Amino acid sequence: MATLYPSRSSIRTELKAFLQLAIPLASAQVAQLATGFVDTVMMGHLGRETLAAGALASITFFSFLVTASGVVMGISPLVAEAYGAGHKTRIKQFTRQGLWLCLLLTIPMMIAIAHLDFIMGQLGQAATIVRLANMYLDIMLWGLFPALGFAMLRGVVSALSQARPIMIIVIAGTLFNILGNYVLGFGKLGFPRLELAGLALASVLTLWGMFLALVVYLLQHKQLRTYQFFHCLHQLKPQLLWELLKLGVPIGVFSALEIGVYTAVSYLMGLWGTDGLAAHQIVFQTFNLLFMIPLGMSFAATARIGQWLGRKNLTGIRQAGIVSIGTGTAWTAIVAIALLLFPQQVIGLYIDINAPENASVVVLAVTIMRVGAIAHLFDGIQKITYGALQGLKDTRVPMLLSFLSYWCIGLNSGYWLGFQLGLGGVGLWLGLLIAVAIAAGTFIWRFLISCT
Repeated sequence: MATLYPSRSSIRTELKAFLQLAIPLASAQVAQLATGFVDTVMMGHLGRETLAAGALASITFFSFLVTASGVVMGISPLVAEAYGAGHKTRIKQFTRQGLWLCLLLTIPMMIAIAHLDFIMGQLGQAATIVRLANMYLDIMLWGLFPALGFAMLRGVVSALSQARPIMIIVIAGTLFNILGNYVLGFGKLGFPRLELAGLALASVLTLWGMFLALVVYLLQHKQLRTYQFFHCLHQLKPQLLWELLKLGVPIGVFSALEIGVYTAVSYLMGLWGTDGLAAHQIVFQTFNLLFMIPLGMSFAATARIGQWLGRKNLTGIRQAGIVSIGTGTAWTAIVAIALLLFPQQVIGLYIDINAPENASVVVLAVTIMRVGAIAHLFDGIQKITYGALQGLKDTRVPMLLSFLSYWCIGLNSGYWLGFQLGLGGVGLWLGLLIAVAIAAGTFIWRFLISCT
């Protein structure tokens, strides 16, 4: 490997290549999250029970999907490395086995989701909520395979530096989903009013549409169709599948750990009553949306560093790391400053900040927003650096570091600050801040020693 440090001109070239990937991937993530926001709004208009059941069912489905998507995203660093090394055969072989992996993950998850009504009942949920949530999940489970297939193929396409169609397909899918929700959920244009079932059906149709659109793109694109991704799909290759699992399972566990700690904090916030949970939800939804941009950047970092790894170019790996982490830090710093300066304006997008009955929620939300703004800076850095580590095919150690950062240190610190020191919800968010700060520091350390 080369040992020279990158020049300014090579940094500029890398920045251009990184942004060509990061902008469409981040835009696609924001568009996908917008779908969930619109779904929630429409559920609310269908009634309180529908909203409660839909929220319970959607977060359950999302948790399954995020974990499984992490597993199939092991495809991205492998394809990026093969692309950098010029190994065309390995690219198409990994893609075919990626589709097999999607199918093998889908089958047990469908069975598990189909029987979640019993578990929800055992957890004390009302019978009506369980019935509605189960109806939603019984439809949504048919969207698991296309959702995983799209995530896997997105990893392939981004690893091959062809991310723009992802943005176009996701935006088109988002618009179709919104229209489908309105038509099927509320019974418009001559269709029956299916309410929550209609929202689920529209989502499933959207997931299949996006997956098939990406398949068609791969079949029609002048350069990509030469890979013949979908030939000989019947051939299962256990050795290649095992390579995907070795990289992908730690990514899936990492994703589960990450979403799990935020879910745990949400439940703990509920112990302080409606005001605490409302303030938390406002801040959490805000940062959930903002986080999509660093997440898209992390996908781009994986692709760029994986490509340089395939070329066995240490200088390229370093410059890709500098550009991706530096760009992400600059962006999240700007966002953090804006939130520190204008927290009330952001909170005002959710509730009337001048209404007397909302005064306690606003005060708490402003304080949490300021803690969250600093946490967002470190959260963006740790996510992009984790994407860089994925590009180096380093996933097992970061998984262990995330467990230590989030669950052993962050959650326990938050619990101690919130309950023992009496800081309440602010203490829990301080725990999250500690968690992401430690994760960011340890991931950067891990990346630096990997480049020496």
